[in-house]
Amino acid sequence: MKSSSLHCWIVVNGYLQHEKFSSLALFIQESAERKGISATLVRNSDLVPVIEKGIPYLKGTDGKLPDFVLFMDKDIHLARHLELLGLPVYNSSSAIDICDSKAKTHQALAGHGIPMPKTLFPPFTYEGIERKNLDAFKKIGNELGYPLVVKEAYGSFGEQVYLIPTEDEFMETVKKLGHRPFIMQEFIEHSKGRDIRVNVVGNQVIASMQRKSEHDFRANMTAGGTAFPYTPTKAESDLAIRCATLLGADFAGVDLLFGEDGPLLCEVNSNSHLLNICECTGINIADSMFDYVMDAFERKGFQ
Repeated sequence: MKSSSLHCWIVVNGYLQHEKFSSLALFIQESAERKGISATLVRNSDLVPVIEKGIPYLKGTDGKLPDFVLFMDKDIHLARHLELLGLPVYNSSSAIDICDSKAKTHQALAGHGIPMPKTLFPPFTYEGIERKNLDAFKKIGNELGYPLVVKEAYGSFGEQVYLIPTEDEFMETVKKLGHRPFIMQEFIEHSKGRDIRVNVVGNQVIASMQRKSEHDFRANMTAGGTAFPYTPTKAESDLAIRCATLLGADFAGVDLLFGEDGPLLCEVNSNSHLLNICECTGINIADSMFDYVMDAFERKGFQ
C-alpha cells in the first residue's frame, strides 16, 4: 500500500479557539503528512449531519469523503453519523462517549478486575430541582470518610475535581453542582500530588510520564504540576493497555494513581493532549497513531 493514497479528516471543535487546541491540531496534521497521508483539518461546525427519509448523509462537504477520520473532538453525534456513513473513526464514537464521562468509564470497567478507588454515584436529580434532603450524601460521606474527592463526570485538565475536607463543604459542593453529573471517590493519600500518564496505541505503551505537584492534590500540569519521563512497571503498562482495550479505545491517555498495593485507575482520556507528553519525553505519539491506522488499512488490503 502507498500511504500517500490515503486521505483523512482531522475533526476538531469549531468553537474552541484556544491556542493549545489549534497547536495540537496542526501538530497532528504535520505528523499525518510526514507519513504521506493527505490530512485536512475539518471543524465540526462546518459539517451538518442529516437524516432524510431514513437515510444519513452529510452537508458541508463537496461530496467527497475521506478514507478515515481522526476524531479530536467530543461531538458524539457527529462521530456516530460519520460511522453511519461507513467511515472508520478513530477513536470510535462509543469509546469517546464512555471516556468522556468519568461515571461511564468506571462503570464500564467494573467487574473486569480493574483496580480503582472506591467510587460512589449520587442520586440523580433534574435540572432546576434542588436536592433539599441531603441525608444520602451524609451517608456517602460517612462511607468514604474525609477528605473525599468529588469529580464532575465531564471535565478536563483536572479543573472539575475537588478535594472535600469536611461534611459541611461536601454539602455545599453538592448544592453548587446541582443537576450536573458527578462521582465521589475515596482520596488516595499515597498518590497525593502525583500520578502517571500512560499513552497507549493499540496494545502498546508508546510513552509515559509522571506528573507531580508540590502544592496541589492534583498532578495535572494545567493545575501547576510538572512532568518528567517515566518508565512504567509491567503492572502499570498492563493495566493501562487493559483499560484501553476494554473501552474499545484505539488510542488513549490512561491516568494511573499510586496505590499502596499497586497502580489504580484514575481515568481514561480518548483525546489526550499529545503536545505535553511529546515535550516531556520527545516521543511523538501521533506518529504511532498514524502507523496504527495505516497497518489497519494494509490488513484490509487497501490499495
